[in-house]
Amino acid sequence: MPLQPDAHSLIRRAGGIQLQYGAASQEGLSAVRSAISTLFASLELQDAVMVTPVQTVHSTCFQCHLSDAAAMSWTPGHDTLDILHRWKPLQEAETVAAEQKALDREIMVALLASPTAFHFSDLEALASSIRVRRFMVEAARKTALAFNTAAAERPETFWRYEPERGFVLQHGQSLICALISATQPEATGKHYDFSCYRATEYVILLGIAQEAQISNPPLFNALQQRNEVHAIRSGLFHEVFLVEYGSMDNPLPSHYYVPGDRLWFRNPDERSSDITGYEGSWVIYMGGGLFSNFWQQDKHYTLVKKCVEIFHWRDGVYVDGHGQLQMDEKRVDAFVAQTLNDPVALAHVLDRMTRMRDPQGVYAQGGCIDTTREHPKQVHASSCDLVLPPWP
Repeated sequence: MPLQPDAHSLIRRAGGIQLQYGAASQEGLSAVRSAISTLFASLELQDAVMVTPVQTVHSTCFQCHLSDAAAMSWTPGHDTLDILHRWKPLQEAETVAAEQKALDREIMVALLASPTAFHFSDLEALASSIRVRRFMVEAARKTALAFNTAAAERPETFWRYEPERGFVLQHGQSLICALISATQPEATGKHYDFSCYRATEYVILLGIAQEAQISNPPLFNALQQRNEVHAIRSGLFHEVFLVEYGSMDNPLPSHYYVPGDRLWFRNPDERSSDITGYEGSWVIYMGGGLFSNFWQQDKHYTLVKKCVEIFHWRDGVYVDGHGQLQMDEKRVDAFVAQTLNDPVALAHVLDRMTRMRDPQGVYAQGGCIDTTREHPKQVHASSCDLVLPPWP
């Protein structure tokens, strides 16, 4: 792994991974360098990563990013959607351990390719964050639900509904088992009613809980106890559990995603966006160029298919007998199939939809691509910044 000792002779890079360490002896810093090298070597990235130590009086920051050659080969223009296809030779993982390693490697490369920095206090925090993302991706791949914005249900063995508190955990039941039972039909044989936003919350919370059980048992116990009393959801969920990166003023590249990111595709059509549940689509990026499809587990989305589907929501709108706008999904599916088989029409749709979205409340020439992504806060006990709020 290339290591640049003269940091001040370089132009400081703003993106990638930054590991911040306090003041340490030269012997201590050498040990850190060795540990960093070992981590990247374990993922077979030792020849693809540049590590630059930047020292001040009180601390040393190790800035990690892809080498120029690796960035151009794997993530040109910060495009992370085709990382797996750009690795040569591409070998199919034959064991669970190999599949997990491949996913960890893809997550790491995407973090290293980031145009904005991901900050970690140490290698344990970085490894923990990668595990959380992997747990989320594994859960998203298994999640299959019934889409319903007007109703919701959960397995009664694990959950009970209280109007003011939402779905709360039955006393004594495992939070992890409860989340799996609600979202993964292989555990119960049933598809439960969810909205896409609430579904992403369950997938995220499951990943956090699984990691907390490993690296921060006090946090796991607190999560268990809180969910027996009151659900953390919607705006509060975002505030407590997530970090949003990117902005309207400094948008992320339209093809930049890290496995385990939550993101929103906006519906840029004003009329169809008035239908509840069709304002946009919340998904989890699962790596390999695929975004979660919780309603059809065997048909996860590529960016192209997601853009085309949302574009054609405008063609599925109808007015029911009560004068209310509704969505005809079969009509949407027919338009989607037609566009995907027409190169000219497809190019027209993608030209519009792959633009950055308009600001909230504006329906002009923007597309469906959001300027931001979201990821869980740090969970590891050594660096946890996830604080559960007091509850009366």
